[in-house]
Amino acid sequence: MSELIVIGYDDPKVADDAYATVQNLQKDYVVNLNGLAIVSVDAEGKTHVDTPSKIVGVSAASGALWGTVFGLLFLVPGLGLVAGAAMGGLLGKLGKSGIDEQFRNQVQALLKPGSTAVVIMASKITEDKFAAAMQPYGGTLLKTSLNDEDEKELAEHLAGAQS
Repeated sequence: MSELIVIGYDDPKVADDAYATVQNLQKDYVVNLNGLAIVSVDAEGKTHVDTPSKIVGVSAASGALWGTVFGLLFLVPGLGLVAGAAMGGLLGKLGKSGIDEQFRNQVQALLKPGSTAVVIMASKITEDKFAAAMQPYGGTLLKTSLNDEDEKELAEHLAGAQS
């Protein structure tokens, strides 16, 4: 099962510090990342994304799933993984998996001009240690889960959409 966590911050510096902490938690085996990004919205409302160059242990399938979920959450143009009817099918699958329209709307509402969010997709997380490490940064937390069956189905749907 993967956890999808979005933590919103009004202060970009605090978000940067939280982002660095998540990277350290990966090194300390507190969290096993499938994806990590920091998303900021500038004063004009334009979205900017920063991701680490490589996350150790992420398979190509997990990486593709992360990229698709991330793109659909933030509607980042240019990902080009799915198009047309395939997009509708994938949105339908996501809606049944915990990444429904309500969750997407909550994420969009979190990202106002001047705000920043740390986005985490983790296959394993030691909840108490993660919470203790992230508590000093505060922020608004949104969380949902993808069970193993949902992930497998989404990966298969994604593979079919790309061919």
